[in-house]
Amino acid sequence: MDLGAKFLTTRWAVRLPIPLFKAGFGFLFFGRMLLLEHRGRSSGERRYVVIEAAERESADRIVVASGFGPTAQWYRNLRAEPRCGVSIGWRRRVPARAELLDAAESRAMLERYIRDRPKAWAVLHRAIVDATGEPDPKIPMVRLHLRSES
Repeated sequence: MDLGAKFLTTRWAVRLPIPLFKAGFGFLFFGRMLLLEHRGRSSGERRYVVIEAAERESADRIVVASGFGPTAQWYRNLRAEPRCGVSIGWRRRVPARAELLDAAESRAMLERYIRDRPKAWAVLHRAIVDATGEPDPKIPMVRLHLRSES
């Protein structure tokens, strides 16, 4: 397993940024990463995951990718309950709604990501393939609709 895959599959490592976001230091990630607060589909408990903002369509619409596919816990939780919260940049705990994109739109978004960030994609793709064992992983995308600040 390469270093990227090892990092992505090590629970304590991927959870390291969560306290930074909760303490209001999300701006340190320059809007590239976000904290997604969601509810456990069975427990109803608050859950947190830090993921990359694959595309910022606007200040209030952000697309994220489920690199571990449709079986990722946060993805399954959003499928069950799309209401969530997002912290990104200087914005904290903004109420949001998740829209799970269909396969065609997910693929189009992923192709745009690959075109715009080829070096990041090369590292991520290698890590995802290594971690999942799938040579051509299906990566569903989610559009987060943040409540606008007015």
